[in-house]
Amino acid sequence: MAVAPKTQKVKENIYAWEGKDKTGKRVKGEMRSPGEAGVSAHLRRQGIVDIKVKRARRSTQPVTEKDITLFTRQLATMMKSGVPLLQAFDIVGKGHSNPSVARLLFDIKTDVETGSSLQQAFKKYPLYFDELFCNLIGAGEAAGILDSLLDRLATYKEKIQAIKSKIKSALFYPISIIVVAFVITAVIMIFVIPAFEELFSSFGADLPAPTLVVMAISKVFVTYWWLIFGGIGGGLYTFFYFWKRSRKMQDAMDRLMLKLPIFGELIRKASIARWARTLATMFAAGVPLVEAFDSVAGAAGNAVYFDATKYIQREVTTGQNLTVAMQNTEVFPSMVLQMVAIGEEAGSLDSMLSKVADFYEGEVDDAVEALSSLMEPIIMAVLGVLIGGMVIAMYLPIFKMGQVV
Repeated sequence: MAVAPKTQKVKENIYAWEGKDKTGKRVKGEMRSPGEAGVSAHLRRQGIVDIKVKRARRSTQPVTEKDITLFTRQLATMMKSGVPLLQAFDIVGKGHSNPSVARLLFDIKTDVETGSSLQQAFKKYPLYFDELFCNLIGAGEAAGILDSLLDRLATYKEKIQAIKSKIKSALFYPISIIVVAFVITAVIMIFVIPAFEELFSSFGADLPAPTLVVMAISKVFVTYWWLIFGGIGGGLYTFFYFWKRSRKMQDAMDRLMLKLPIFGELIRKASIARWARTLATMFAAGVPLVEAFDSVAGAAGNAVYFDATKYIQREVTTGQNLTVAMQNTEVFPSMVLQMVAIGEEAGSLDSMLSKVADFYEGEVDDAVEALSSLMEPIIMAVLGVLIGGMVIAMYLPIFKMGQVV
């Protein structure tokens, strides 16, 4: 019996085209095809003449979370305004400043045009659209309320984006100051202190202890600068390399982050806000509670709450009350537990979870403002002591010489 040869899938590329329609108006766009001839033939069947086709260049600009959030809001607005889905993709894609986003939306639109559901089209790009996003889109398609769920999803992503941005800004300021302080210190140690050392060598007198200490540290910097900078750079590279690839290290760092003074409480509040917001969004969309926990677990962004969510999921699956299951994890404050208990009894769990999320998002805002106002004087004091101490140590011999004269 002869075996039919396997058909190889033809590789398709994206081509940019330009031409004139039946009215003589210049039109242009992009099309996925195995070659330029296929694009030209397809366009001629549509009545397009004077066709110019060239392969579209791939953009190296990445698609960010902010891009996806903006796209979700634009798509939700257009769907609510009655714009057809495919036309909405066209409008958003052509109007976006990032070519990578435009190409991504074009690919999704092509999948939908060829018969895929919107959920299936999004699932092909897990790097940009997570399980929560796809599940909500699927629920909206199934219930015929895609515009409403897109609006809810856009609001969710905007709030999560705002929390992430606040956490990053709270952590960025002290880290950037530490980096600048280290660079300034290194420059003083390597270039400035040796100049003073040459000056002091002609004094022929004993130098003060602080001056000797600073000069000794300077000699270490001058001699081993390559080892210091290489060690710090290599250490940071190794740390982030294993942090991205080791689940155990990620879990350990997440647990450590929650125990940090000042910052730990801020991260805990942000995790609870994201956890509550995600569960509220999923539950309000009609996703069953047990299934919703699959998306909620990763959305909190912390291993402690990931493990807690998986535990809650197992408990709820066996018939346990949600409030009791959350209480057993010992990671949720009493206020959250009380709000969830009220929501369960009143049948308004999504509303109560939204209020919990609103409350903790407000707490994150207040904590970031307080942290910024607290960190600024502390950092200035540390920099003053560090830089000022070195300057005083190097001028002490000059002051002593002035007193002798």
